[in-house]
Amino acid sequence: MIRSSLKMLILVLFLFQCKPEKKEAEEPKAGDAMAFQANPVKVPKQEVHTLEPGAKAPDFNLPGVDGEFHTLDEYKDARVLVIVFTCNHCPTAQAYEDRIKNIAADYKSKGVQLVAISPNSPLGLLYEELGYSDLGDTYEEMVIRADEHNFNFPYLYDGDDQKVALAYGPVATPHAFVFDGDRILRYVGRIDGSEKPGTAHGEDLRNAIDGVLAGKNLEEPVTKTFGCSTKWGWKIEMREKIDQEWADKDVTLTEVNTDEIRKLFSNPGNKLRLINVWATWCGPCRLEYPEFIVLQRMFGARDFEFVSLSADELSKKDKALEFLKDKQSAVPNYISTNDDKYALIEAVDPNWNGALPYTVLLEPGGKVVYSHQGEADFGELKRTIVEHPMIGRVY
Repeated sequence: MIRSSLKMLILVLFLFQCKPEKKEAEEPKAGDAMAFQANPVKVPKQEVHTLEPGAKAPDFNLPGVDGEFHTLDEYKDARVLVIVFTCNHCPTAQAYEDRIKNIAADYKSKGVQLVAISPNSPLGLLYEELGYSDLGDTYEEMVIRADEHNFNFPYLYDGDDQKVALAYGPVATPHAFVFDGDRILRYVGRIDGSEKPGTAHGEDLRNAIDGVLAGKNLEEPVTKTFGCSTKWGWKIEMREKIDQEWADKDVTLTEVNTDEIRKLFSNPGNKLRLINVWATWCGPCRLEYPEFIVLQRMFGARDFEFVSLSADELSKKDKALEFLKDKQSAVPNYISTNDDKYALIEAVDPNWNGALPYTVLLEPGGKVVYSHQGEADFGELKRTIVEHPMIGRVY
């Protein structure tokens, strides 16, 4: 018995000594596959300085939309490195997307590497700043944007702690930085001087790249840039303030008869009108409803309005109003005075079979742009709104 216990003790000690040492977690390296989870945090407010010509390129190690991490050293063989700070939501950034893609393609064979970095903190971006886009600046939305628009360059995310953006100092999106083979900054500024698509070809950036490739001193190494300001992670207080202002708005529920409902759907106004027909007893209606309020906050400053129509019985008006207040529905809210649901269906849309929720987007005059029975696809709906001629992605 003693001999058996002694053998067991020796075995345990042997296994303990042979246990491999626990290694510290290593920082991801360029090319590493990953399951990246974004975690934007509040960034202390500080003064930001834009990198000046003659400065060395600050290092970085950032996740890309391709599912890999990318570092400055990864591009060491490039004769010229162009870093463009840009983003999803900004209308100016969107106006330059095709020009950035064309520059990346035209100079690839000349040893030029173009890299795009989104500097914005998702925490610092307001719904009210998304009026020209269907996508915000989260990492997940960057992946969508790059895929939908076939980006031919690395698109990297710096929205968690913005350390790279703070090191380079982009003031707006887009903001271009051109480095030579020694990674010395030779040009910083605009892509060209004309924002509207089709009116310029990226002349300023192209001239800078050509000059660096030729080994010339640039006549104008610094230019001003125009676009949406960088959304820093200390802007959280502003977001909280605007959120509270929206939460403090009055919420009302107005009774309408059948004729007034028909007029509502004829849209006699001068805005795109999005109408959602819902009810408190409809589970999918309750779940998706907050997204409609987001749409109003995104596009409400433009030629757009969201209107809600409750299909609850008039006797349930108080319950419907309670729901609307909880969801901060500070928009025109209506409830039918006619409890005949089939009369409601005919007044709304004879082609509607009555299933809730029901959503329709109308041009002035009542022309249907989008209609859907059941839960809405908000990605599709946002694209439909922003790409309508009355809205648009650029100024």
